[in-house]
Amino acid sequence: MLLNLNKSDTPMKFVYLLSEELKENPGQIVLAQALTLDKSKPYMGLKGAYGLFGSQEWWNSIEEGKMPLLFLSGVIQRTYIAGQDSSSEENSFSLLLGDGSIREESIYSHTRKEDRRLFVVGSRVEIVYALDELKPGAVDGEETHLDIVLEMAVSLQSVE
Repeated sequence: MLLNLNKSDTPMKFVYLLSEELKENPGQIVLAQALTLDKSKPYMGLKGAYGLFGSQEWWNSIEEGKMPLLFLSGVIQRTYIAGQDSSSEENSFSLLLGDGSIREESIYSHTRKEDRRLFVVGSRVEIVYALDELKPGAVDGEETHLDIVLEMAVSLQSVE
């Protein structure tokens, strides 16, 4: 695990692990890798600089610190429904970071009903992202990266 929940002042629970998601849906790996390897789509998909998505090489790049990671931690300020899904279930939240900025995030969880209820105003959220490079030119001609959620944890009680 990349997030160390033992350092938290409040009890936290892992609600999402990409490693578990990929075990449950290995088709995601196949599709992402195929797009990376598809030479007919030079502007779509990941570059593969740290290995093919979901491969052992890719996970090793994360564990060995080769792939850049982004760690975020903050407190939920609001939850809301985003996107065109007709669901009435909130799927996003505004996260107040330690520097005072707000970042809009999506709710990730494996056991929807049980863990999704933890995403309430006042809950602390910790997230770690892999910053995997996109193919050159994938976004407005600039080489950039994709933020891939690796782990997400939420406090079991409000911190406010």
